[in-house]
Amino acid sequence: MAHLWVRAESRPNEDRTGITPEGVRRLRQQGHRITVEESARRVIPTAAYAREGAEIAPEGSWLSAPPDAIILGLKELPGDGTPLSHRHVMFGHAYKGQPAGRILLSRFREGGGALYDLEYLTDETGRRLAAFGYWAGFAGAAVSLKCLTAQHRGEICPPVRAYPSQEAMLEEVRAELDGTGGMRPHAIVIGAKGRVGTGAADFCTAMGMPVTRWDMEETAHGGPFPEILQHEVFLNCILARPGTPVFVPADATAPGRRLRVIGDIACDPTSDFSPIKVYDRATDWNAPALRVATDPALDVMAIDNLPSLLPAESSEDFARQLLPVLETIDRIEDGPWGRARALFDNHVKEA
Repeated sequence: MAHLWVRAESRPNEDRTGITPEGVRRLRQQGHRITVEESARRVIPTAAYAREGAEIAPEGSWLSAPPDAIILGLKELPGDGTPLSHRHVMFGHAYKGQPAGRILLSRFREGGGALYDLEYLTDETGRRLAAFGYWAGFAGAAVSLKCLTAQHRGEICPPVRAYPSQEAMLEEVRAELDGTGGMRPHAIVIGAKGRVGTGAADFCTAMGMPVTRWDMEETAHGGPFPEILQHEVFLNCILARPGTPVFVPADATAPGRRLRVIGDIACDPTSDFSPIKVYDRATDWNAPALRVATDPALDVMAIDNLPSLLPAESSEDFARQLLPVLETIDRIEDGPWGRARALFDNHVKEA
């Protein structure tokens, strides 16, 4: 059986988790050993894990975990350059030419550890087995609309914070739109049939907005896509990868457009394959919008941990999807684990 070590997240504003206490109970019933680090921020209290039999360890103690422990987290590790000797299950963002990703891979190479990237835990057809996508789309649409209402007030979007529920998020954004005199902008969602696009479109629909839903059929000709500039809000829900067309070229900042807000929900600005060429860095909770043009204003929202704005819903959903995969973690070289390891082995050689 495996020893799963659930680390505390070190990133600010990251309250999510990849496993619930119910998941701990299931894994322990199968004979797995579970250690959960203390965390004052995690949306689920540490005591709830202890009640299900998890061993509790101090925050950040994964560095001294037993060598055979498999470290489960979500977002990036502390960037201190320490060689990584354990096997880590996390979102690495390391396979698309990202500078930080190359550094991460070099740390694994130096320490002899391995990355099992959550983004690449897939079935035999390549379908992801666990994803936060729906809630990324839902929250990304919300923050993008907050950027637009801030423009209407002559401002740039103020800091955002986590919401206790999706209902609270819906209520706040609806009130802001109503405060503009009832504005309901027209949005275009690219990748509308996927998890992320569905969440984004659902939020816009709940706001009473008209939504143009684009997917593979509409993007198949490869661009350019002047239609994007004729919508007030553009929500990109397609991951950057080789062959991804350019949706927003560098010259899209020129006057003559209706476009006011770009919500790059997929958010991969440092990738060589980014489809949005008017910005080059992610935004964050303290500064959600990057203004890339004026007269008229054009803001880019590119927060890369959007689901943590709804930590309760997104954690429950993701943990439910991931649990069947975790139940096979004692066979970590087979199935989806083996595919993720093979991908890591190919990329770590090039780091």
